[in-house]
Amino acid sequence: MSFATADLYDKYEEDLQIAKPMFNDYGGNKQFSGPALTLKVFEDNSLVRAALEGPGEGKVLVVEGGASLRCALLGDMLAELGVENGWVGVIVHGCIRDSVEIAKMNIGVKALNTNPRKSVKKGVGDRDVAVTFADVTINSGDYIYADEDGFVVSKNKLQ
Repeated sequence: MSFATADLYDKYEEDLQIAKPMFNDYGGNKQFSGPALTLKVFEDNSLVRAALEGPGEGKVLVVEGGASLRCALLGDMLAELGVENGWVGVIVHGCIRDSVEIAKMNIGVKALNTNPRKSVKKGVGDRDVAVTFADVTINSGDYIYADEDGFVVSKNKLQ
């Protein structure tokens, strides 16, 4: 499905949440959409790995990382898992690393920034919870539509 977030906004303004423009594009795909699976973690990417190891089935992994810039929650090995397992995108409210390699992959990735430091692995965090950042609240199952202009959130599939 081809779309532009600006066109979606024009058509579905009342039904959309618009994320504050604070994310950078890092993945090979700048445009991606699908139902969200949400995680809430802080400087621990264990649940990110666990999610990306499972079947993506066209979903977007939304990671509320507390806006931490102290370490990365996604790197090239986890992004590759996402590609292999059918995830279309990952949005990280935090940092990623290995951005040059991720840019070559068939997956959309949006994050606040990059950091070469890896995260801890303690298995701490929550899955399938409402997450709020960038002026949007996202629940697992909400639809994410992302492109070069940003991303929008809808309770329902559009178009």
